[in-house]
Amino acid sequence: METQKWIDKGFDLIIEFGPKLLGAIVIWIVGSWIIKIILKALKKGMNKANYDESLKKFLVNLSNWTLKIVLIIVVLGTMGVETTSFAAIIAAAGLAIGLALQGSLGNFAGGVLIMIFKPFKIGDLIEAQGEIGAVKEIEIFTTKLIGLSNKEIIIPNGALSNGNIINYTSEGTRRVDLVYGVSYDSDIKETKDVLMNVLTSHSKVLKDPKPAVTVMELADSSVNFAVRPWCKTEDYWDVYFDVTENVKIALDKAGIEIPYPHQVEIHKQG
Repeated sequence: METQKWIDKGFDLIIEFGPKLLGAIVIWIVGSWIIKIILKALKKGMNKANYDESLKKFLVNLSNWTLKIVLIIVVLGTMGVETTSFAAIIAAAGLAIGLALQGSLGNFAGGVLIMIFKPFKIGDLIEAQGEIGAVKEIEIFTTKLIGLSNKEIIIPNGALSNGNIINYTSEGTRRVDLVYGVSYDSDIKETKDVLMNVLTSHSKVLKDPKPAVTVMELADSSVNFAVRPWCKTEDYWDVYFDVTENVKIALDKAGIEIPYPHQVEIHKQG
């Protein structure tokens, strides 16, 4: 009699919860299949957009866990479990974590934006947050630069993505901005010819765009010339230093004076 009672109770439970359990299993199987399709499409889209590898892995994992949490909530709801409080707990936990990691989340968001919009890539020479350096590594939270004196510079991605970024490499060529002053007694045309000859005779100065030499300013003690050669980005410093040296040599050879302060000695008689 007791056995029959338990059997009847078991059948009642099966009748009551069986369809819900079966429905939950079906939803889990179908939902898992849909998640796989979504993740596959996401990977394909990111590969096509040439996303950074570390960003792709992070976004795929984040999407996978988010979708699975949603699926679990749906399955529990199908089985008759109260999911409102469960969702509230997840939301509260997410808010608490978000407040605790506010700075880190800002850096993470900045890293995602940098990897998506790609204002620079590894190897580019950039100027940002008051620092200049070649990009060594782009991570989720920080970007590492190698400074001109071979020092490592680590910049948080939040600040980096919200500030101005100057990319010196992206265009492939750079203009070298130089200024040289000569005496007011010097002939302007002759001086321009000498300066232009220095530029056109340098092997790393590009012919297109053409270099330019113009009178920039009539200063207090000199006529200042703007000297503007163009070069490949990787040749910038070679051109900068070579042209500066060669200009001094050429001006001296042509007898064109570069003004500088003179000290006059006064000899007292007595």
